[in-house]
Amino acid sequence: MLAWLAYLTVAVVWGSTYFAIALGLESFTPYGMVAARFSVASLLALGLGRLRREAWPPLNEVGHLMVVGALLLGCSNALISWAELHVSSGLAAVLAALVPLWLAVFSMAKDPLGAKGWVGLLLGLAGVCVLVWPTGGLRIHGGSLAALIAAPCIWSWGTLHGKRFVHGGSLLTNVGIQMATAAVIGLALAPLTGGFLRGPVTPKALGAVAYLALFGSVLAFSAYIYLAKAWPPAKMGTYAYLNPLVAVLLGTLILHEAFGPREILGMAVILAAVALVQLRPKSALRETPTEA
Repeated sequence: MLAWLAYLTVAVVWGSTYFAIALGLESFTPYGMVAARFSVASLLALGLGRLRREAWPPLNEVGHLMVVGALLLGCSNALISWAELHVSSGLAAVLAALVPLWLAVFSMAKDPLGAKGWVGLLLGLAGVCVLVWPTGGLRIHGGSLAALIAAPCIWSWGTLHGKRFVHGGSLLTNVGIQMATAAVIGLALAPLTGGFLRGPVTPKALGAVAYLALFGSVLAFSAYIYLAKAWPPAKMGTYAYLNPLVAVLLGTLILHEAFGPREILGMAVILAAVALVQLRPKSALRETPTEA
């Protein structure tokens, strides 16, 4: 049940972060937002870890935690933020949904997905395309397209690196170390990549970064790291198909955006795809043994 709660948290909260990132970019540069977001989030996570008297990870695993933080947050997250300066959030959502496919590819030797699982993953990607693909033409920026292809690959590799090499420590403390690593990267690279700000800091942008720090990072990223340990990679990665579904629902309910047959079809395809992957026979969902 705790794993399912973590899964729903990641699916719902991260479904709203594309919009929040776009708002934050009104004032912050991509690495300026990385620095601000993860500086606040790491202090919160580490502080909560100390209040709960959590165990520190073994010294030989701290380096691996820093690698995971650098790959997932300092690199992949920053690439998506930068790409959203040049392309629609719909295209960003489609390519970010490649995460479960990359997780399945990287882990297929030890955790074979099976025919039904592969059909589910491909069907889910098709459903995301139906759901969020722009109807009024697609703006393609070459560098952003490359960044959006690289981002889910890097994210998936970093996730599996943590699953393989990090076994000690407690959740919030480990997450705090990962986010502190990203904050240092942001603080170091922001001055070299256009500074920290793109314009005046507006209440809207500041609120978006605060939301990303508290909910997108401390809450949802902690849930994601827990889930990566609890579930096989391909099953866990299907959250990426639900993110755009949540984004469309939020846009319909809050922003009164259009909701018609295409949205209904896309959601139905996505839910069917997630069901195919999640409801495979238990033997196909078994957790692979950790290497010594």
